[in-house]
Amino acid sequence: MHDGFAEVVSDRAHDAAAFAFTPEVEADTAAIWDKLKSKVTPLEWRLNAPLISKINRLKRQKNAVILAHNYMTPDIFHGVGDFVGDSLGLAREAARSDAKIIVQAGVHFMAETSKILCPDKTVLIPDLQAGCSLAASITAADVRLIKARHPGLPVITYVNTSAEVKAETDICCTSANAVQVVEQAAKAWGVSKVILIPDEFLARNVARQTDVGIISWKGRCEVHERFSGEDIRELRAAYPGAEILAHPECPTDVIEASDFTGSTAAMTDYVMSRKPKQVVLITECSMADNVAVDAVDTEFVRPCNLCPHMKRITLQNIYDALLHDQFEVTVDPAISARARAAVQRMIDLPPPAIPARYDLVKARHHVDVELI
Repeated sequence: MHDGFAEVVSDRAHDAAAFAFTPEVEADTAAIWDKLKSKVTPLEWRLNAPLISKINRLKRQKNAVILAHNYMTPDIFHGVGDFVGDSLGLAREAARSDAKIIVQAGVHFMAETSKILCPDKTVLIPDLQAGCSLAASITAADVRLIKARHPGLPVITYVNTSAEVKAETDICCTSANAVQVVEQAAKAWGVSKVILIPDEFLARNVARQTDVGIISWKGRCEVHERFSGEDIRELRAAYPGAEILAHPECPTDVIEASDFTGSTAAMTDYVMSRKPKQVVLITECSMADNVAVDAVDTEFVRPCNLCPHMKRITLQNIYDALLHDQFEVTVDPAISARARAAVQRMIDLPPPAIPARYDLVKARHHVDVELI
């Protein structure tokens, strides 16, 4: 018993030494600390810096890259992310990457999308339980039923879906290009109505931006659906000078009450280009933390909601995934080939000159969608 206890103590001492905040670690991570020091306490940094240093060294040794979504915490986003941004931007980077290994610092559908676009690469996700309420709201069988009920209409599927759902799809979209995809699909198919699934609120908000009719599904993001128009009115009363930016997965009364609506990339562009004195981002919490690192002249009010799935990803499990090559994401080749066509059609669309945003004058005109 005594020998076993001594062995445990020895192992813990070894682990502590391996992840110590040494002068070498301090020098290796100095540039990152300089960027994050206004957002991270010195104590947090001394704990995180050894992991950041080890992760960045492992990436070089293994020819790996980390795709970090905007909803990752700043230590991941700014500390180890090679490519950062929204789901569309990360999908494009996955397609272009020359790395042998992709580590998806995001949720499972994003890792599947990377694997779909890069079938010959190893795609790892640090936690297999990092799911998505929106992706879980619809199945491939649901999509087949929708198509049977509405033959001849193009099916546009939000990228926040499983590979099996994408495989039943004509073209994918993100919040950054949903209006563009809806209008191009209607034109290409020669129809006046399209199917846009599964996000009910995205569909309702897109419907207010176009003359194309929309059939949708009652799927919702558990982060964005919790915001309300009353929340926005209370914010305006408390912070009368703040500019309020909302994500299009929010309910329509939130969009109507906001100053700006756009994807996470569009929100970032708005803050960095307009430099508002005070801003509120109506989306997941870490988004504001990450933009604030670079927007040093803007004060961020944070009435945000946490995504429990995104927060499953940590520096520790990123390190473990890379070290042990664990939690590989695979997609059946037959499903992958069909899903890749839908994702690739989205990627092949010409990018807008500036990140897409929603016209709030149009947004205040009520347009019904047909919910299935």
